[in-house]
Amino acid sequence: MKDMFLRLLNNAHVYDPLPNSFQLGPVELYFYSLFIVTGVIVALWLGLREGPKIGISKDHIIDGLLIILPLAVLGTRLWYVAFQWDQFRDNPLSIIAFWEDGFRGLAIHGGFVTAFVATLIYTKVRGINFFRGIDLMAPGFLIAQALGRWGNFFNQEAHGGVIGGLTNGSAALGLDEQRAFLSGTLRLPDFLVDQMYFTARMSPYSALGNQYFHPTFLYESLWNILGFIIMLILRRTPLIRTGDLVAFYLIWYSVGRFFIEFLRTDALMIGDTGLRAAQVTSIAMIIGGVAFLVLNHFVWKNKRYEQVLVENKA
Repeated sequence: MKDMFLRLLNNAHVYDPLPNSFQLGPVELYFYSLFIVTGVIVALWLGLREGPKIGISKDHIIDGLLIILPLAVLGTRLWYVAFQWDQFRDNPLSIIAFWEDGFRGLAIHGGFVTAFVATLIYTKVRGINFFRGIDLMAPGFLIAQALGRWGNFFNQEAHGGVIGGLTNGSAALGLDEQRAFLSGTLRLPDFLVDQMYFTARMSPYSALGNQYFHPTFLYESLWNILGFIIMLILRRTPLIRTGDLVAFYLIWYSVGRFFIEFLRTDALMIGDTGLRAAQVTSIAMIIGGVAFLVLNHFVWKNKRYEQVLVENKA
């Protein structure tokens, strides 16, 4: 009844966002944290299934997760803080309070860089083949990111601009046309469309009133899921060497993120340069991924993934 009343009142439009948390006894649980934890669990499950097949024990995987995951979370926070230092300059203690306000203020690139370096050190200390270690990490990292983006959905963040764009500072399309794009053209369910109808918290959109915005969190989530599926297929073919999966991750994720970032309204910027940090990082990761792929095939010449599977099955 409430939704029906709001739709009639607002000419068939609603602004009744889904809660981003719920109460469980005395504890407030945020959907963002739940999706991140779910992503970690899925990544761990996949790793425990695949690890022994490529010579990495389950104990090493669990120990690695307990060491690397906290460092990666810290990396996501510090990466965000580095590009938003003005927010934290006067209150440095707020740097560690990343759980406040629905777990906002995390940047995935920092998590990947930290996890990559930590994996390099961990595999060296434990005597694990580094290339197999990062191959094991890459698919899990991608599916965890895909799930984590749904935390952004509940937080109403990581969104794009107004559907249809702006003309002379005003929305180019009416609300009905904006909604038709999401529900008709993209064929998104009503709960998702309704959640994309809100007043953006960032300039220049805050003065426009309620509008529909691009669900860039969804675009990236679907892109990551597709990449994850391709990874699972590739590692059962004779096409790749150990180490190729992380190169694929670097290229695949970064290509998607680079183009999706054009639609984002909350992008981290590099000082006053006008450059988006995620796009610059994506370009660097694409170059790094291509270089890694070339080195892996023509210099390091690691064993083919298929060969490793056969050796560990024997």
